[in-house]
Amino acid sequence: MTDQAILFTTNENGVATITLNRPKTINALTYDMLVPMKQKIQEWEQDQAIQMVILKGAGSKGFCAGGDMKALYKARQDSEILQEAEQFFAIEYQTDELVAQFSKPIVACLDGIVMGGGIGLSYGASHRIITERTKWAMPEMNIGFFPDVGAAYYLNKAPGYIGRYLALTATVLHAADVLYISGADAFIPSDRLTDLLHQIETTNWHTTNTGKQLQELLDAYTEQPKTDGTLASLQADIDRYFPFNSVEEIIDALTKDTSDFAVKTRETILSKSPVSLKVTLAQLIKGEGETLKACLETDRILAHHFMRNEDFFEGVRSVLVDKDHQPQYRYKQLADVSEELVSSFFKAY
Repeated sequence: MTDQAILFTTNENGVATITLNRPKTINALTYDMLVPMKQKIQEWEQDQAIQMVILKGAGSKGFCAGGDMKALYKARQDSEILQEAEQFFAIEYQTDELVAQFSKPIVACLDGIVMGGGIGLSYGASHRIITERTKWAMPEMNIGFFPDVGAAYYLNKAPGYIGRYLALTATVLHAADVLYISGADAFIPSDRLTDLLHQIETTNWHTTNTGKQLQELLDAYTEQPKTDGTLASLQADIDRYFPFNSVEEIIDALTKDTSDFAVKTRETILSKSPVSLKVTLAQLIKGEGETLKACLETDRILAHHFMRNEDFFEGVRSVLVDKDHQPQYRYKQLADVSEELVSSFFKAY
């Protein structure tokens, strides 16, 4: 494998491939990966020689673990790096939107870990494939951040209030549950993925009805996950706990229930940054019914303010840098986070 962090290939059959190529970091996204990716997607949109795009990650661990937050940690005391970090978010969100708007098929291979920015990059793809190894999550709550990359758009499309549950708990989903929330389009066993991609690459897409033949090909490989999910069975409980417009009311609803699920969910939420919890719930409420573009613009504003919030850097330190998992947040309790503080995160700058 080359040392390049992102690879682009095309063939005479009309297939272009983007390979995220940082397997040691589970293909975590950097600014230097996103700039050429954005350019290629724009170029291929106009190129009649390109009929479809394959989007995949190098290595066996996963498609993409998200944005390289560890790298952003360095921005804390350097205004120049802080500016670069904001450029990272801006181009990340622009690239996510371009994928969603792309007029040709994009086959995204979500094998293994796909989290945060990896979900944002692939969510808008026309054909999203998961496997029995897929671990899908928006884990930003674990590091004092917020679910960005358009999460307020797509999490609100999950049944009932499951989107709020996933955002506030950072719960990791497996195949059946990803399908349940429409986070993917097809389940294909990982040992058949290579054969599928080979068939795509060796088919002449210039002489066929691309959409119809691609769907027939995917259908021939698609199976049902062998393991059932849990979200469908939890739907009624989640809808009872999470319809409220404040985190305190959600916690109150969970406190009144002594079920294992309610107790565990309450403990999980209360272990997160109070600032992240309150801003994220406000973000999801604001995002209801909004376009992806509008949600990404809100994300850009929120990211700007989080990059100036010491609890974000403390969250990154505790999970990704020192790995002690003992964050010492400035805002320790939900009561410490005022409505004014939450509102300030949404102010344009």
